[in-house]
Amino acid sequence: MYKFARFSALAVVFITNILVGCSPPEGNARGTTSEGKLQIVATTGMIADLVREIAGERAEVVGLMGPGVDPHTYRQTRSDIAAMASADVVFWHGLYLEAQLEDFFIGLAKEKTVIAVAENLDRAELLSHETYPNRFDPHVWMVPRIWKSVAVNVRESLISIDSANADLYRANTDAYLVKLDSLSAYATRILASVPKDQRVLVTAHDAFRYFGREYGFEVLGIQGISTDSEASLKRIEDIVGTLVSRRIGAIFVESSVSDRNVMALVEGARSRQHRVVIGGELFSDAMGAPGTYEGTYLGMIDHNVTIIARALGGSVPKGGFSGRLKCC
Repeated sequence: MYKFARFSALAVVFITNILVGCSPPEGNARGTTSEGKLQIVATTGMIADLVREIAGERAEVVGLMGPGVDPHTYRQTRSDIAAMASADVVFWHGLYLEAQLEDFFIGLAKEKTVIAVAENLDRAELLSHETYPNRFDPHVWMVPRIWKSVAVNVRESLISIDSANADLYRANTDAYLVKLDSLSAYATRILASVPKDQRVLVTAHDAFRYFGREYGFEVLGIQGISTDSEASLKRIEDIVGTLVSRRIGAIFVESSVSDRNVMALVEGARSRQHRVVIGGELFSDAMGAPGTYEGTYLGMIDHNVTIIARALGGSVPKGGFSGRLKCC
């Protein structure tokens, strides 16, 4: 793990100036540039999208991790350091999702506003981490009901930074929470249409435990919560046995994880005269392409819920929750 925690403020500013040839933003108030907008950096696409929804036109938001990027193993680049050093505020997830960046953020927090949006969630909502003691499963965005609490955390953070626009942040958050409630209701209804004996979700890594708890699915990830973990041959054989014995017909690949182990399950089931198909590609740790519906949080969850329900025998409307999905 990189050890950037000891960087001084002078060192961070020096790196920024050398790498991007710019000086710190000018402004007449804390957290504002000369154009009056907050300069914000967010780690994952899910956080960047959430901050954009709540901040609206008050902020320019840069996301570090794009489509297909795995936050568990991501390491900061020179340009990332420059962007974060020159930002007014940095939002990261926490809960050991960005494991390779944690030391850097601890150090950066001594120099500027750095906020881990999921760290203060109600511990009663969190699932334990299978590998790291005293840590929690970070994949809370899989459930819109829990993501609402993260939205509130972002709202309160923005208000503390830019209190003059508190009413805007509250209004934007209230509007977005309504959308999350509607999406949550859709997910509950559509996933309930999957036959009970088919509610087994097999994916590349264990990113869907919150999803499983919320919607009544058994979740089998080939790799553990972190993609740093390795899938053993025994683990693959055990899951193949489950697929065969329970006649599960569909499993799923993930956009940010290699499909190698998933394909091993397909081949293993075939060798035992059971046909398993790839039910679709899910967005686990990263969203879809920028500028697409699936490149938003709402689209990401809509896609996952609709793909899973359809592949496992549920009833789904054309186009999913919003009618905007291209996959269904």
